[in-house]
Amino acid sequence: MNEADTDADVIDRMLLQRMATGDRAALATLYRSYHGRLCRFMSRLTRRSDIIEEVINDCFWITWQKAGEFRGDSRVSTWIMGIAYRCGLKALRQHGDEPVEYEMPTDERLVSSDPDEDRELRDWLGKGLEHLSADQRVVIELVYGVGHSLDDVAAIMQCPLGTVKARLFYARVKLRNVLPILAGHSTARKEGAP
Repeated sequence: MNEADTDADVIDRMLLQRMATGDRAALATLYRSYHGRLCRFMSRLTRRSDIIEEVINDCFWITWQKAGEFRGDSRVSTWIMGIAYRCGLKALRQHGDEPVEYEMPTDERLVSSDPDEDRELRDWLGKGLEHLSADQRVVIELVYGVGHSLDDVAAIMQCPLGTVKARLFYARVKLRNVLPILAGHSTARKEGAP
């Protein structure tokens, strides 16, 4: 964990402590801090904005209720992402998730001086991510988009570390095979090949 992550976690822990005493301003601050990250994260499970907002609200309701129970075994961000993930799975079971076209969210890390090039890159990556399972998209987002360690991802998804590693491996293989095809090249490797 780098210094910025440590500083952010210290602030998040203080906000949780204040929330445990009923401080609604602390809840509002934490909500504003996490809303964008949670929207992006939940978009890996579903593109339905109604479900995404419902999940975020449920996540913060639980965070509000359980703020005093946070034990500090992980970063606050890992704890909140885990709550959101479980809320997301529950919402998808309740509402169902009809297939939708996946659209890569705008990301400031993918910005170049040519807006058409940015849109083309996001579209291309989004189409590649469509070929992954929801669990594989979530692992990709948590590791590469949010920057969580594999141990954090295992805690968030409440699954063994080996399962996370396998999902990441197969997601990379799938992307390595499908992206050249989407780009018009037919030199994709067979699944599992290095």
